[in-house]
Amino acid sequence: MQHYCSADFPAPRRTANWNGIYADRFAHVTFVPQREDFHAELRMSSLGSLGMADISTSCTDIERTTTHIGLSKSRLFSFLLLIRGAATFSHYGHEERLRAGDFTLCDNAAPHRIHFEADSRLMLLRASPAALKNHLPCPEQLCGLKLPANEGLTPTVSAMAQNIWQQLERGLDESYHERIAGHLLDMVSTAYSIGLGHRMTNSSVVGMRKARARQYIEGRLQDPDLSSATIAEGLRISPRYLRMLFAEDQENVSAYILRRRLEECASQISGEGWRHLTITEIAFKWGFNSSAYFARAFRQRYGMTATEYRRMKASTH
Repeated sequence: MQHYCSADFPAPRRTANWNGIYADRFAHVTFVPQREDFHAELRMSSLGSLGMADISTSCTDIERTTTHIGLSKSRLFSFLLLIRGAATFSHYGHEERLRAGDFTLCDNAAPHRIHFEADSRLMLLRASPAALKNHLPCPEQLCGLKLPANEGLTPTVSAMAQNIWQQLERGLDESYHERIAGHLLDMVSTAYSIGLGHRMTNSSVVGMRKARARQYIEGRLQDPDLSSATIAEGLRISPRYLRMLFAEDQENVSAYILRRRLEECASQISGEGWRHLTITEIAFKWGFNSSAYFARAFRQRYGMTATEYRRMKASTH
């Protein structure tokens, strides 16, 4: 069992040092504290081919960008179980509010962000695509979606994962690790099938292509030239087929891009960690090339100007 704590670093360099040790030992991400009294802990272990980790943190944002992804050596999927606190998870074009007991699935090959609203604790179950394929053939279809705490087998799986973690802390006999990991993945995948089976397409090929289209867009939201034509060209599919992939969600590609850019802008406009940036700087950072167009689109979606939104969010911190 490996254990790292931000309290081991001096206050002036705590966040930077924590980001460094976290990237070196666990994953390339950036912690952006939303309060001055930042603290975090990471415990990690393995259960056969399954990785397990326990993360505690104060109110903060954790971001994984295309730059971070480029530094990673392997692709992993992680089931995230929020044990304590509240969070908002943004991934694969979805934005979900998480409460204690909720699961979500994360692909480290796609950008994502999790905003912890208060002191929180998160458990991760990490598996390679090869280890997961016999349990969830197309996990991309489920990335970024919430499996609610009270849905089907979710409470049972949550209790099972936490109990196994406690056994690992005490020193679980390694000869049982692989067998237990297989049972745990079976239970998690069954819970997902019961709770979110309606979100899986009948064709794993279509589901995979749709997920790749979302992943492609998410990695290029900051490109002002992103369009249906460039996406289709990049994915080597026809524009018509791209439109078909998005048709069942009743949101065309342009609307999807606009919504996601506005959501990213809103997140940074309201975050304490980005107070040093002006609203215009944030808008242009996320692919808008007209401040007037951004202002109209933001007001239409959120019912107020970006300045009013920032002021409102600041008053609630």
